[in-house]
Amino acid sequence: MRKVLLLVIGFIFTISSFVFAYDKELAKRLDMMFSPLTPEVLAKDPGLVNATQLLQMIQNKEPFVMLDVRTPEEMAIVGITWKDRLEIPMHELFKEENLNKLPKDKKIVVICHTGTRAFPVALALRALGFMNAYSLEGGIVKLAEQAGRQTYKFLH
Repeated sequence: MRKVLLLVIGFIFTISSFVFAYDKELAKRLDMMFSPLTPEVLAKDPGLVNATQLLQMIQNKEPFVMLDVRTPEEMAIVGITWKDRLEIPMHELFKEENLNKLPKDKKIVVICHTGTRAFPVALALRALGFMNAYSLEGGIVKLAEQAGRQTYKFLH
């Protein structure tokens, strides 16, 4: 009986180590990517652009690329007409051929519907060395809201 109990405990211990384990190699790679993004670095440049700032960039004719990471279905519903835009869904962005499309000489403003996807994408791009990547806070929702306010101010 004692041997059976020891075997069961040993089996449970072995199985539990697999269940509660994590991918250590992936953790090392993520640590290498994100460790340079210290609080001091992010405090100087958090990599965020709000809708007002983006509209100002457009008005000032600043050179930048708008990177839309929404799904093709989302893009079909609400499209972006900015001349310098890339439409690469988030799930395809980190393939080498798509990363090679990103400019290194001008800002990249990452957009999605609400900013929920754009923020981690911009953060990951910065971790890969694209320190010119910025996330649009609030996404297209806030941009449309702010653009409407701007249009309203110009009309009245």
